[in-house]
Amino acid sequence: MSIEELRELINYHSNLYYTLDEPEISDFEYDRLMSELKKMEAANPELITPDSPTQRIGGKILSGFEEVVHTVQMQSLNDVFDRESVLDFGEKTEIALGEKVEYITELKIDGLSVSLEYRDGYFFRGSTRGDGNIGEDVTENLKTIRNIPLKLNKPIPYLEVRGEVYMPHSSFDALNKRQEDLGQKPFKNPRNAAAGSLRQLDSSVVAQRKLDIFVFNIQQIEGKEITTHKEGLEYLSQLGFKTIPETPVCKTIEEAFAEIERIGEMRESLDFDIDGAVVKVNSLSQREILGSTAKCPKWAVAYKYPPEIKETILRDILIQVGRTGVLTPNAVLDSVRLAGTTVSRATLHNIDYIKEKDIRIGDTVLVQKAGDIIPEVVSVVKEKRTGNESVFEMPTVCPVCGAKVYREEGEAATRCTGADCPAQIARNIIHFASRDAMDIEGMGPAVVEKFLENNIISSVADIYKIKVEDIEILDKMGKKSAENLVLAIEKSKSNELSKLIFALGIRHVGARNASVLAFRFGTLDALIQATEEELAQTDEIGEVIAKSIVNFFKQEQNISVIEELRAFGLNFKCNEKQGEGVFSGKTFVLTGTLPTMNRNEASKLITDNGGKVSSSVSKKTDYVLAGEEAGSKLDKANALGVTVISEDEFKNMIS
Repeated sequence: MSIEELRELINYHSNLYYTLDEPEISDFEYDRLMSELKKMEAANPELITPDSPTQRIGGKILSGFEEVVHTVQMQSLNDVFDRESVLDFGEKTEIALGEKVEYITELKIDGLSVSLEYRDGYFFRGSTRGDGNIGEDVTENLKTIRNIPLKLNKPIPYLEVRGEVYMPHSSFDALNKRQEDLGQKPFKNPRNAAAGSLRQLDSSVVAQRKLDIFVFNIQQIEGKEITTHKEGLEYLSQLGFKTIPETPVCKTIEEAFAEIERIGEMRESLDFDIDGAVVKVNSLSQREILGSTAKCPKWAVAYKYPPEIKETILRDILIQVGRTGVLTPNAVLDSVRLAGTTVSRATLHNIDYIKEKDIRIGDTVLVQKAGDIIPEVVSVVKEKRTGNESVFEMPTVCPVCGAKVYREEGEAATRCTGADCPAQIARNIIHFASRDAMDIEGMGPAVVEKFLENNIISSVADIYKIKVEDIEILDKMGKKSAENLVLAIEKSKSNELSKLIFALGIRHVGARNASVLAFRFGTLDALIQATEEELAQTDEIGEVIAKSIVNFFKQEQNISVIEELRAFGLNFKCNEKQGEGVFSGKTFVLTGTLPTMNRNEASKLITDNGGKVSSSVSKKTDYVLAGEEAGSKLDKANALGVTVISEDEFKNMIS
């Protein structure tokens, strides 16, 4: 058998297996044919052609994706959510045309939209939709999808088609099992997995993901006249494409909606996700008359099904502590298949949500995916209660670190107060080292994550234990970088007290509040001992911030961290002098976005020149410094007759 004959034979069997789902030979026999072709091409590399099945395997490493300008815009669709809206679309369409209309109802595949381009019958470019006008060239990755023909069955001069790349449930389940085996984070849903896979720079990785595609539209064609959408799909099938299934021609809009309902009933039996059904005008000439808006065609709408809801048993409620310290209750469920994935956990949001819906451990509940992504409990099937269900109460201490939890009045969230809580330690350390806090140059989020992964630090106090030899061996660090970072850490010990107060991460205490507190109390120890009444009487603090400060310093965990910082020699005294100058005795309020400086910079200029910064406008306010998009504070200033100044006027006052 010649190399050309072997190539044709493999392409024939690939089409039967991947496109028509009607294989004639076993996987073993197919693999044997592929192995023979690889050997023949290795011996005769000059005979390798672009459409050879061996070109699908992947292995090219790209440095990035080139931009592709779509000559025909890849438009999105207007969404509708009920029968009346679908019928209204049909009525308006027929009025606009002044004649009867045939419709096509299709599955709306939940994947990633792509363009495939062919010249003289050969696939030469594939790209993502992007913003509809400009996408990314992902040709090499698309070649790994088996049912994208590299050579068409007929040599069309030029063809561009649009399709939806997706990941079948079977491929998705296998991928997530592999992710878990490797200790890596599983994908949330098949669509995210497909989109992430198609944008891999290594095409061999894409080949392993076993993506699939349905082609659903002809964007451009030369050498063939097509008059209807249905005719176009049939022609694409003849060329070798796997086209969108379930596409009957409907004589009326009522028939089109009946197809929507039929598709909705079969959703669970599909091996892929759909996020709706699309109703299209069948006649291409009628489409031309109807035209499009800037982003959407007027000849089609997308019907979105209500979220899929399933019944299951809620076995337990566990608390998850997020990186911001919020305690989130999560339901432990009997596993159920929902919107393409197996669900065994669902968010319960907060204790108010649980009480409002009267959710109890042991209840039969209805669950759905919010936005088809996040599982949540919708309601309780109370008629199935047995009397053995138990009421859930939020814990009084953090289940991760043991620190007390609190819930502010008017807030739904319950929070951990522990500064050293492992669940939020990465965020706390990143904040501690940030520019407005301890300003440790070279210790950004990526470095912090690397230190945590390598067990170099586990708390903010551990920053001051870091040695050059601990970090110079880490990837992309080196001795010079390590030395510079250790010097920056040492330098931070002498920072002003205001920076340390802000770095501690006390809820509601920003950089400006920290400066006010440092001036008012003079030392960190005096601030720790301050009463809620003393704090609330301090300018710009108030009752909410005062309560937050007192609660923070009540926690043994937080005091323990502070004592460690003291032992490392950090500055606990305020050495800043209250500024004197043109703003002495003047009170400013800042609002909006200033052209060249942020609020912290402006606030520092005010205090350096003897002024005070307040958070609210009153009759005692001397100036409101206003930038773009100033809101209610500007309105109040105008109503009270307070002087409003711009950044330029502010700078002129200083100079």
